[in-house]
Amino acid sequence: MGDPYASEPEIQTAFTRIESLRRALRDVLFGQEELIELTICGVLARGHVLLEGLPGLGKTELVKGLAKALGLTTRRVQFTPDLLPGDITGNPVLQEVDGRREFVFQPGPIFTNLLLADEINRASPKTQSALLEAMQERRVTVLGHTHTLPDPFFVLATQNPIELEGTYPLPEAQVDRFLFKLEVLRNSAEVLAKIVTHRELGVEPQVPSVLSREEFASIQQTARRIFLPEIVADYIARLCDATHPGQSAAATGVRYGASPRAALSLASASKARALMHGRANASFEDVQALAQAVLGHRVLLDYAARIEGRTSASVVRAILAEVPVQNLHAPKTLKEAV
Repeated sequence: MGDPYASEPEIQTAFTRIESLRRALRDVLFGQEELIELTICGVLARGHVLLEGLPGLGKTELVKGLAKALGLTTRRVQFTPDLLPGDITGNPVLQEVDGRREFVFQPGPIFTNLLLADEINRASPKTQSALLEAMQERRVTVLGHTHTLPDPFFVLATQNPIELEGTYPLPEAQVDRFLFKLEVLRNSAEVLAKIVTHRELGVEPQVPSVLSREEFASIQQTARRIFLPEIVADYIARLCDATHPGQSAAATGVRYGASPRAALSLASASKARALMHGRANASFEDVQALAQAVLGHRVLLDYAARIEGRTSASVVRAILAEVPVQNLHAPKTLKEAV
């Protein structure tokens, strides 16, 4: 068997290719370095990403630019109140086959590498839930028949703030399936001036294909083979545990904390971020940099905490400040970070 961990040449090759992807996306979305960084990190970790922000901030352009740069097949679904689950997954259609009439499954737009779920929270909860099986198991079941989705498969969804008219909150089970929830902020005056100078209304930016499907798959495999020290894994476990009521002072007012899927997500994303910075192992710094994006949407507050003005983001910040990176009571078998 070969080395289970990524070699230095593999890491450097992946790092160079990721840099080319970064440059391509910077030409799509000006002044959003952190958003681009986290979006790339999410897909390298084989996760789904939820982008929240007001209309017109470039969420859709970022997703379309990513698909073009990676050379992946992509489909866009505009979520509306009248959208039905079958409009996404596909439906059986009565056709004539070999002289007899029978139902033949017609795949929906979900059968693609990258599904852009635009304004996902404008559809009904029933339609939103049509993505649950696909996001977790990379397959869909229609009338008792299971159909495997293409590999890779990602959902990059955009949503408007819940305060806007005509929006429905996503079910907790679906929110938990998103690796990251990222807030898309408005641009500064300097960035707006650059946009006005280099963009025209209704004209999409040209994005070259910088990675082939095979190269992208190779980088994903390298990210999975980045070393996660036991002491960093222990830190991830203690952070997630601290989000639950009674487990930390910071979790006061929390109704539900992070699930085991959150811990796995934070570990995978930390390894992907380490690769993006050309390192052979994940570190405490990676965990801290990604904790808000991974845990923020998984921490649900009770009514009293919301009335007091507390937010999930403030709870995660408090937990990061409260939980030490090294556990003084950890068993001695835990290895030091490389």
